[in-house]
Amino acid sequence: MILPIILLITASLLSLVFVYMAVTERDLLKAVVFSAGQSISYAILLQSMSTPDIVMTYVTVSVGLYSALILFVISKTERFEGGGREH
Repeated sequence: MILPIILLITASLLSLVFVYMAVTERDLLKAVVFSAGQSISYAILLQSMSTPDIVMTYVTVSVGLYSALILFVISKTERFEGGGREH
């Protein structure tokens, strides 16, 4: 009984960390990776709530299609926010 609660708390905190890192990151490729990590954390939360059909759809769309689309858009623009290079 305590294991699902620990899993929920851990995945929630991990998703908050990934969201913060994605929002504050200036390298857009790293931000996409952090966003995918946040999506995986949400998928763990949904799985621990016993919603496997929603998890399958969420992982396919949020981790797969969304990340691929954003990476395609980044390839057409600048990699770093603001157009400058970070050293």
